[in-house]
Amino acid sequence: MPSPALIGHARIASALWRMVREDRLPQTLLFAGPRGVGKATLARHLAAGINCEVRPGPPCGECSTCMRVLASDLSLPEYQRLFEERRKLTAAKRKAAALVVSTYSDFLIFPPDGPLRLIGIEQARLLRNAARLKPSEGRRRIFLLDEADRATSEAANALLKTLEEPAPELTIVLTTQNPYLLPATIRSRSIPFHFSPLSDEQLAAFVSSREDIEASAKSRVAAWSNGSPGVALSLDVDRFVRRREAMLALLATGLSSGEFGRLTGELEGLARKRSESIEVLAAMLTSLVRDLLRLHLQVRTGLIHSDIAAELEGLSSRASFEWVERALSALGELERLQRMNVQKQLALEAYALALVE
Repeated sequence: MPSPALIGHARIASALWRMVREDRLPQTLLFAGPRGVGKATLARHLAAGINCEVRPGPPCGECSTCMRVLASDLSLPEYQRLFEERRKLTAAKRKAAALVVSTYSDFLIFPPDGPLRLIGIEQARLLRNAARLKPSEGRRRIFLLDEADRATSEAANALLKTLEEPAPELTIVLTTQNPYLLPATIRSRSIPFHFSPLSDEQLAAFVSSREDIEASAKSRVAAWSNGSPGVALSLDVDRFVRRREAMLALLATGLSSGEFGRLTGELEGLARKRSESIEVLAAMLTSLVRDLLRLHLQVRTGLIHSDIAAELEGLSSRASFEWVERALSALGELERLQRMNVQKQLALEAYALALVE
């Protein structure tokens, strides 16, 4: 079996492997970048490679250690089923058994848990207790705190105590889409690496190589994924189109200065779709608004929704720069409401009101 491929981020990977060879890997790493671009993937490669049975360095992909570590891909169906099952548990049951994923004893993953997808104090305490242990199988322990910005304030404080007293044979990797959502005290104790979206060429080559993406949809999937292979693999074309139509209606209503009739129907429909989180809807809105901004500025390259450019151009002619700026700012507030467990319909209505001229 050849060494498993890492898509993009060659400079970051090269810097990390150089640190591994020189035995100076930092005790806290901060991987920041858009969703699905490969942050957690590189963390898995790091955990596999540093403990590889052949040699420390890029994982061979053949030894037991590499195969076990690389198997802990949280995007796999079995993990998605696990997360879905835990969303249905009561808070008491989730607290009684804090969520940690591990297929190799020296690599632990602490992902967001529950319906709000938060990292709780129980997980932070579990991480702190595990941090005191020495490696049991490999050379170094790697803990991955995935989407670390979703830690509650109590969990963040507990994590900070762990970072203040780092174990000598442990590296903690924090991933986040926005590092500034993390407390400054945590950022100051981390070595940051910024992950950019893949280039159009890289993502097109990736999508082209995947047999699990329909040939007729590959060009659209490549464009809609915005440089993210993780998004490309999870994208449901039909659902994407339906979601986009609903969000286009929301934007059009906002630009119509208070015509809420159609918007109310859209909100009621969205509220019934329990599988549609505010986070997903906000991501779609953001991509549409950013395309509106590009078209408003007469920049027609790099559009995510190039297949509906004509429709978006019609909307952009009605949107001022100030309106777009306010819309993007309101998206930040929408994310905040989602983290506060505000009811979906109320949060979306608050967003819609922010869009009205």
